[in-house]
Amino acid sequence: MKSLKDTWLYYLLKPLSLLPMGCLFALSDGLIYPVVYHLVGYRRKVVRANLFNAFPDWSEAERKHVEKRFYRHFCDSFMEMIKVLSMSSEEAGRRMRFLNAEVVTDFAAKNQGVLVVLGHYGNWEYQPFLFFHMLKHGNQQGYSVYRPLKSRAFDYLYQRIRTRFNGNVVTKEDTYRLVVRLRRDNIPGVFGLVSDQSPSRNNLNYWTTFLNQDTAILTGPERMARQTGFAIVFADVSKVKRGYYQTRYICLTDQPKAEPENALTERYARLMEASILRDPAYWLWTHKRWKHKRPEQTN
Repeated sequence: MKSLKDTWLYYLLKPLSLLPMGCLFALSDGLIYPVVYHLVGYRRKVVRANLFNAFPDWSEAERKHVEKRFYRHFCDSFMEMIKVLSMSSEEAGRRMRFLNAEVVTDFAAKNQGVLVVLGHYGNWEYQPFLFFHMLKHGNQQGYSVYRPLKSRAFDYLYQRIRTRFNGNVVTKEDTYRLVVRLRRDNIPGVFGLVSDQSPSRNNLNYWTTFLNQDTAILTGPERMARQTGFAIVFADVSKVKRGYYQTRYICLTDQPKAEPENALTERYARLMEASILRDPAYWLWTHKRWKHKRPEQTN
């Protein structure tokens, strides 16, 4: 039984989720965006530094244009996230279209697990809608791999959002135990991992050029694929129009153990970068993704 410390935010926002999406977007335009961008200036210095370093050849006006579009999208994404709390499955199917879900669901016939890797692009909280789609395709079970948040209220809220449509959540620490259990029970699992965060200082294992900068890339998804034999699939998300998205899946490999070391991590980085360059305003620029510097090479 969850305490009020866990659930208060969920119960505060659940009534708001009953409003039509148009009303929530009006609230985003008239209140959330002016407060977040103009009044509070939430992480504006971080966003500007990230955009400058990623696109040094752009004019200041070009970066400013993307900055404002990003903040509008950022505020919209929060309202879209709230709406999930009461969204019907029919509306979910309209708001996130999976152009080739069979790339993921066909692995059920092979009884092979799948890692779906994605980034903080578009609205990543809509990606678990895939798990509802999977109800029609055999016995696959879907899990969002996540790191528990320090705020118990936000942690509970995100769990409710990610389990709204036949999905489950599992912490990074519990994922391998779950994989063992699913294998024992002959159930193919599908695990969604948002993989574009900055690694911890103890996990700076692979560096590449990403958005014009030396960047440490998480290698956890590749390691997990090698250890489990799971196929690894990239979710290429694009925004169709306000409130509507689509996902095209790209299979990186169904034989991860046969790939050279770091090849899958590099392939993910290149696909993620291509998604961002298609329209940079829809990536999450508020994170300090370049806080680590590549160590000096010693001879």
